Amino acid sequence: MDRNVRTTDDVMTLMDGLFAPEADRWTEGGASWWDGFYADRSKAVPFFVEKPDESLDAAVRRGPIAPGRALDLGCGPGRNALHLASLGFDVDAVDLSPAAIDWARERTAEKLTAAGEVRFHRGDAFALTAPGAELAGPYDLINDSGCFHHLPPHRRISYLALLERCLAPGGHFVLTCFASGEGGMGSELPDAELYRTGGLHGGLAYSAEALRDIFAELTEIGLRRMNDEAPRVPALRGVVPLGGPLPQGRPGVVGPGCAAGVHRGPLPPAQPVAGPPGLTAYPEPPAQPGPQRPRLRGREATQARMVSPYQWGLPFSTSSGGGRRPCLR
Repeated sequence: MDRNVRTTDDVMTLMDGLFAPEADRWTEGGASWWDGFYADRSKAVPFFVEKPDESLDAAVRRGPIAPGRALDLGCGPGRNALHLASLGFDVDAVDLSPAAIDWARERTAEKLTAAGEVRFHRGDAFALTAPGAELAGPYDLINDSGCFHHLPPHRRISYLALLERCLAPGGHFVLTCFASGEGGMGSELPDAELYRTGGLHGGLAYSAEALRDIFAELTEIGLRRMNDEAPRVPALRGVVPLGGPLPQGRPGVVGPGCAAGVHRGPLPPAQPVAGPPGLTAYPEPPAQPGPQRPRLRGREATQARMVSPYQWGLPFSTSSGGGRRPCLR
């Protein structure tokens, strides 16, 4: 008889076990699946190409995100981590897959110069960022391109706790994830059905409404689908310039897939930054009104940004009031 559930961590581990072993993409047990995925580097996989997400590049080059400490979750072969380092960030990048980390380190060795530094870490992001752990932060930027949508529903609690624990006051969070609806990808099954089927069906799709609810502690600045790749810029997927300060109460639109960040205090005016030669900039879609969201309890009024390359991009700023979701420590 097992009666060994005493902590929230025990509950999370128990719920991890409700999924079939072959469905695991988020625990140490899922590392071998990802190794197999990365084994053939010649596959036509968008994130195998050595270029950053257009939404991340846009947010960093044309938004209020200044170089500082950065954490890249689910870094894969290191494309975004290396791009951030080239722009002056000091980067810690994490992935479950030894094969992905080896590839990322090979790419790093091929780089002649970098403005910042990048370190690649193999392991479970939740464990590596636990209180007192090596990557506990604080970080000025947390980027996620394709990690969040491979988490089962209960691990969103762990994820929100990671952000609260590791993101510095005034920091930014940039997320890229599958989008639901026409032109999107990923499973749209309800959360409860995922536990009944024992799988995530290749990753979870998120609507704009779902993302706003999950990251409700942040106030939305903008949300958009990602741009298609600019034909004249093989190294990038296109850039949406922010173009200036966002009007109060109206979210600016930043990218598709999904991304987010928080900034303590008012966002400074965005300063246009010249991109690589030949860069094609896409016009920014019109902003849409968005409701104010409560901030994390115990923090000063902040602003947050969400952006994303699989289907969604999304910025937030927080307002006063509200409580904090239950989270792992």
